[in-house]
Amino acid sequence: MRHGKSDWSTRTVDHARPLTERGVRSARVMGRMLTDVGLQPGLVMTSTATRAATTAELAAEAGGWTCPIEATDDLYDTGVDAVVELVGGVDEGVEHLLIVGHEPTWSALVAELTGAAVAMKTATVAVIDTPGRWSWLQQLPSELVALYQPRQIERVYEHRSDR
Repeated sequence: MRHGKSDWSTRTVDHARPLTERGVRSARVMGRMLTDVGLQPGLVMTSTATRAATTAELAAEAGGWTCPIEATDDLYDTGVDAVVELVGGVDEGVEHLLIVGHEPTWSALVAELTGAAVAMKTATVAVIDTPGRWSWLQQLPSELVALYQPRQIERVYEHRSDR
C-alpha cells in the first residue's frame, strides 16, 4: 500500500509531512475494504514517515485489525532490493502482510515481483500472490491479483447502506 495523500502545504521536512483530509479518508476506506474482502493483515510494516505511519494506523483502526504494526526507517527513501530483503525476514506464519511505503519504490516493487506496470497512486493497494515463503519472494514469480485504488472503493462504500 502506498501512503495516503500528503499535505504539501505544510512547511515541514519530507519525513514529517502529514496526510490531507482526503488522505485520512482514503486510508480508512482502504483498511475497511481489506477486511471486507478477507485480506486483513497478520502484520503491517510501515515507513516511519508520518504520512505512511498514519496511513497504516488509520487503515488498521478502520479495518478492526489487531495485528502488530512495525514502523521502520528501512521503508523510507529506499529501493526495491531493501524492501525485498526486509520482507524476506517476515515470519512464515504471517499469511497476509501489508507494507506501507512510498513512490517510486512501490511501482518498481510491483513490476519487479510481477512484471506488471501499475500506477501506485496515493493509498492504492496492490495485492500480490507470492508462492512459497516470504524468503523466496524474488526467487519465484509472483502474481498481481488485484489493484485497489481509493477513488474506486470510496464510490462503492458511498452506495452501501450498512456503512
